[in-house]
Formats: sequence, C-alpha cells, structure tokens
Amino acid sequence: MAERSTAAVDVADTSGDEPLTAQAGQATDDGAEAESVTGTDQDTARTGEQPAAVADTKPPELHSGHKLARRYRLEECVTRLDGFSSWRAVDEKLRRAVGVHILPADHPRARPVLSAARSAALLGDPRFVQVLDAVEENDLVYVVHEWLPDATELTAVLASGPLEPHDAYQLVSQVSQAMAAAHREGLAHLRLNPSSVLRTESGQYRIRGLAVMAALRGISSDHPQRTDTEAIGALLYAALTQRWPYESDAYGLSGLPKDIGMIPPDQVRAGVHRGLSELAMRALVNDGATASRQEPACTTPEELAKAVTAIPRIRPPETSFTSPPPYQRTAFQQGSYGQPPSRNGGAPTRAAAVPVPPPPLQSRTGRALKWCVSGLLIAALGLGSWQLADTLLKDEGQDSQESTQPESGKQKKPAPKPIKIDSATEFSPRTSSPVGGRYSPASNAVDGDPGTAWVTGLFKGWANFGNLPQRADGSGLVVDLGSVQDVSEVQASMYRPGQTAEVLAADPEATNPTTLNAFTKRLSKLEKAGSSLTAKLDKPVKTRYVLVHITELPSDDEEDGFRGGISEIKVSG
Repeated sequence: MAERSTAAVDVADTSGDEPLTAQAGQATDDGAEAESVTGTDQDTARTGEQPAAVADTKPPELHSGHKLARRYRLEECVTRLDGFSSWRAVDEKLRRAVGVHILPADHPRARPVLSAARSAALLGDPRFVQVLDAVEENDLVYVVHEWLPDATELTAVLASGPLEPHDAYQLVSQVSQAMAAAHREGLAHLRLNPSSVLRTESGQYRIRGLAVMAALRGISSDHPQRTDTEAIGALLYAALTQRWPYESDAYGLSGLPKDIGMIPPDQVRAGVHRGLSELAMRALVNDGATASRQEPACTTPEELAKAVTAIPRIRPPETSFTSPPPYQRTAFQQGSYGQPPSRNGGAPTRAAAVPVPPPPLQSRTGRALKWCVSGLLIAALGLGSWQLADTLLKDEGQDSQESTQPESGKQKKPAPKPIKIDSATEFSPRTSSPVGGRYSPASNAVDGDPGTAWVTGLFKGWANFGNLPQRADGSGLVVDLGSVQDVSEVQASMYRPGQTAEVLAADPEATNPTTLNAFTKRLSKLEKAGSSLTAKLDKPVKTRYVLVHITELPSDDEEDGFRGGISEIKVSG
C-alpha cells in the first residue's frame, strides 16, 4: 500500500465524559470507544453503537517497546477493551508515527477486522485515514494505520463553540462526498461521530476508522447507508448548534431538552444558516422528525452530497483588520524636549519658534531655472514620442509585408485534438496471481481522473513481472479508440517513476490485438520513464489500438517488491 504520512486514533466515550485522548494529551487516536450501549438499531444511530457480544478473550500481553514484524515499536497503549488494544507506535523502517490495533488471532472479531482493514486499504481515498498494513502473525492480528499529529478531533473543535456557516458547509460537503465514494465501493463506517472526524491545519476533514471500527466493536446495520447518512446529519447539527441532536448527552455535547422532540437547529440557536439547518433535518429524518420545508429526506450519502451542492455556495467570512492607533507626537517633536526651567521656578516656557525657510526657487533666478527645466523636459518628451511612433510604423509595415508574402514550404501545424478513448484493457494479463494481487481495473487509466490509476500487482524478487513465462512480453495497457484514427500524440501519466516503457501502435487492419507482434509501429523509444511518458509524431499514424508497453517495474521499498502502473492516458490526433 502507498506510503502515508502519519496515523490517528480516537477513544472518546459517548457518555459525554472527556475523551481519553484529551487526558493523555494526544490530539488523535484510533476511534475505538469504550462505551456499553444497549437497545435497538435505531438507538445505535443516535447515542453510539451496540457492540456485539464477545466471549471472554484475554488481550495479548504486550508492553511499550514490543516490536511487531521487527518493524513497528509500540509506544503507548491508548485503548484496551473487549479483548483488543490500540497503540501509538513507531514504524522504525520509515521513521514515522503510526497507530496499531492488536487482537488475538482466535478473537471472534479477528477475521472480520482483517477483512475490513484490507477492504478499506484498497479504497485509497485521501479523505480517509489510510490503513497501511493488515497482518496475521504469531497468533496476533494487527492493523496499522496513519497517525495525524497535526489534526484535531471535531469533538475538540466543537468544545470551543459552534462552527461558522462556511466551516459547517465544508464539513458536511467533504464528509458526505467521502462517504458516498466509500459506499459506492461497498464500504460503510457505522461509527461516524465527532470523535471519528478530524480537521487538519489546512481546513480539510479526514475520516478515520472506515469499516475497521465497526468490525472491532462487532457493529452491523441492516441499512448502512441510512445509518451513515443520519450520522452525518448529527455532525452537521452539532456543528451548527454545539448540541447533540438527541436527548442524551454525548461526545462532550449537551443533548436537547427532553419532551420537545427534534427541533431544527435555527430554533436551537439564533443566527444559524437556514439552508444548512434544513439540510441537517433532512438527513436526520427519523421517528417522525421532518424538515421545516416539505422536501424529501436524504437516506444515502449520495443524496445528501447532491443536496449540499444545491445550496448556494457560502462564502468564507471576511478577514477583519483593526485600524492602527492614532499617531502621537513625541515631546521632542512638540518642542518641549530639553527646555531649561525658568528662573522663577515655574514651568518652562515654550522655545521661540524657528523661522520657516522660504519655499525653494521662489527668487527671480529660481523661476527662470524652473522654466528652462520644464522646456527641456517637454522637448525630450516630444522627441521620444516621435521616435517611438516612427519605429512602430516601420514595424507595422514590415509585419503587413510579411503577412502578404507567406513563407514558401512552411505551414503552421494545427493544434492536436483529443481523441475519445472507447475502452482500455490490460496487455498480457497474468494467468496466475503473483504476490500482492491486482489492485485496480484498467478503466481507471482512461476515466479522466488523475487520482485513480491502474496498478500492477506486487512482484517479489524480479523487476520484469516476477520472471513469469506468461509475462515474457511485459505488461501495460491497450487503449481502443473505437475506430481507426490519425494519432499524432500519446501522453501517459505513470503511477510511479522509474518504469521502463514505450508506446506502440497496431496496424489499421488489426482487430483486438493481444500479442506484441501485432503492434508493429513504434511511436516512442523504450526508455526509463519519469512521472510521464510522451510520444509526439511529426506525421500522424493511422491506428485503432495504442499500447503503452511496460517491460520493467521500479522497486517498492515499503512492500519489498516491484510495482508499477499508469494513472492516465490521453491520445490526440
């Protein structure tokens, strides 16, 4: 998995007490909450999550200084409950702080935790705290994730007061879009609360514990999208009012008064943005609570994200500048500095005023000098203007003459036009799975999003695709243009620099070529590419299929193997 900066963890108690992280002086920890909640699935969405029953499983006997995989040194235990523990640790190989969840391999939740961690790692969305490793080793299962020391829990942010409308808008926008992307990949959070949302110094929001926290606590839901949507609505409600939208206190926030039901945020606190207030109620529709306007409820993060974009954009507050204090003259400037006292012992008298010198050049000679200088300046300006106009007229004449006499044998080339790519397939796909497996489809390289990529598997010991016989011709991507086109330029953004690659094209008569011999036209030489590979042709080539051919992969120091891939391919004609 790709290297990330650091990791984050949370141990907030939904009973409303101070989080353990605040007691320990840590800004972030792993998201595992030490609460005991009972009730229906409906209660779970409001005051916490109902953990599944766990047999008496003794936590692993670990201590500070213990090493996992001879790499991760445990520093501080931040959570220990239900047979698992969470630690702040140090990755000695990459010299960075990480977070680690540890539980015995025979723990009833070990397999679900391992599966959830690996699924979350494949998402690779930077809006989530990334899972860096998920391993079963020596009767232990442990999950390693990012640690974000520069981020602040939303719980701590709300402790100082509600958010400004622009900050609340950014919160619901970023969190709903991130959860919509996660649900499209079949991943749910189920423990989304103020302790699981972090705000970085740049104002971006990061979500931690995707799928993993629910697996650690044994939480499930028959309607995961509805559960996460209502949780986002509760976050927005708390951000607007600094109150938890239910009767019980939670996450350091006071609940609503009893027996009044769920009232809109703009009725709880004055000055709340009307559109955001209605949006929170649409996401929180439950037990008969409805929005102040007759609009449909948002039951999925996707619907909530679309509703957020429909709100007129909220501008950030303008920076206020304080005017400087009025200028105060000093005693020296006022003429009283260093005055001797009067002879009779009274207050010193003000010194006699210094006569003001007359304005310069007011004599007859001065006035004559001013007229001479003014005349010289006017003459110089006139001469310069005349020379400038003469030069411009000459240049204009030459340009018109050149435009009427076109250069023989030289024609300006038209700018290349993008060619729509119909599909992309993996060239020489492997028939057996090497270590690491394949992480992403070939369509990621032609979807127009540079944040997605087609990534090869991890190959151990060999840079040329594990030295597999079926990979003797390397790998890469074949793009289908849908029909024969005039191709003059191919641009490929590489997933990682250091890949040895080239660009080839098939004959116009070729149909679905699958072998290297079918690509007879070389558009670029075989070389070690950097972050991009570009093939520019003086004369267009007619073809339907273009191959970005990779023969050697760069090393992946983090995973001790070789890996490559392609982020985006563009073809122009």
